[in-house]
Amino acid sequence: DNGAVMVNDITALRNPKMAKVVSRYKAPVVIMHMQGNPRTMQKKPHYLSLIDDIIEYLDRSINRAQAGGIDRDKIIIDPGIGFGKSAEHNLEVIKRLKDFKVLGRPILVGPSRKAFIGKVLNTQPQERVFGTISASVLAAKLGAKILRVHDVKEVKQALAVFEAIDNQ
Repeated sequence: DNGAVMVNDITALRNPKMAKVVSRYKAPVVIMHMQGNPRTMQKKPHYLSLIDDIIEYLDRSINRAQAGGIDRDKIIIDPGIGFGKSAEHNLEVIKRLKDFKVLGRPILVGPSRKAFIGKVLNTQPQERVFGTISASVLAAKLGAKILRVHDVKEVKQALAVFEAIDNQ
């Protein structure tokens, strides 16, 4: 009612009320993978098989969304960079982003100024623009259709150059 046109749900519709709202308004929804909750997610994240575990979680979430009345075409997936993952996990998720195409939904990635970039570069968040650009361009190359970033102009320029070269 207040003009929102998309819902970004970090809990992947675990609250059934959220699915009802999204369904009622026919809004696109981003369902994100997160291991644990925001208070505990970074305490020794562990996976049996990182990519397989995330794909299974997102697949269940897609099914939950559809069961809640959300049109499959309105669902966007987010593997959850920085949400219950170590720096190494985040690097692997980006490196293997193409694996998420098996879910048949557009992929959103939010690498902007994340801790894994800080670990690689040994920098504070405000000094991670170039790392964000690098991760964003690579994510786009590997299948991300939507990027969540702080530095929109800089990432947009980098993507324009990448696309000009890639389309030659």
